[in-house]
Amino acid sequence: MNNILIVDDDARIRGALSKFLQAKQFHTDVASSGTSAIKMALTNDYDVVILDQMMPEMSGTDVLLELKKFTPQSKVIMMTGFGSIHDAIEAIKKGATEYIQKPFDFEQLSSLIKRCAEEKKFSQCLEKLDLDFTLSTLSNPIRRRILKLIHTHYGIHLMKIASKLDIDDHTKVVFHLKNLMKTGLIKKNAQKGYHMTKEGMKAFNCLNIIERHLSD
Repeated sequence: MNNILIVDDDARIRGALSKFLQAKQFHTDVASSGTSAIKMALTNDYDVVILDQMMPEMSGTDVLLELKKFTPQSKVIMMTGFGSIHDAIEAIKKGATEYIQKPFDFEQLSSLIKRCAEEKKFSQCLEKLDLDFTLSTLSNPIRRRILKLIHTHYGIHLMKIASKLDIDDHTKVVFHLKNLMKTGLIKKNAQKGYHMTKEGMKAFNCLNIIERHLSD
């Protein structure tokens, strides 16, 4: 479940957004000021922060700059009123991911939140993987299919993999299996069945994120 922080001094907007997003299976927290938002973000890992640009005491841009100091991976969507698009664009230059103009369509915002949350997950994946090496290995569609097969069929054997892939030339399958083993994504057990390593699971999860992101 994605963790969302809604920051707006208007109680009606906070309440309506929170209720809508909870119905969409998001977990939401709300803050009525920039100061409160910063305190909450210090103790919570938010995937996305929905941040009003125009607030008393601290502007949305001021809050954004503070958030980026200690939670740089959180994605920030700026909410802006009519006539303040320039401020929103400036906020993006300072680290915001996107902006949405009031009054906005709730379904549009929901889709935007999902995309931003996926981008955060993808960024975290990049930190965990030897990116060039891993993406080079998974650039081949057969290897991607093999990785998915091994994920769903722990200990699957060569002949079964070849059958599932509908490949008659077993040497081709062996070649791709060796490449996946060389990168440390899979291993062979004592019964000659294949299973994923921890690095393989990281790569598999990232592969799913990339595919979902590209299909949106």
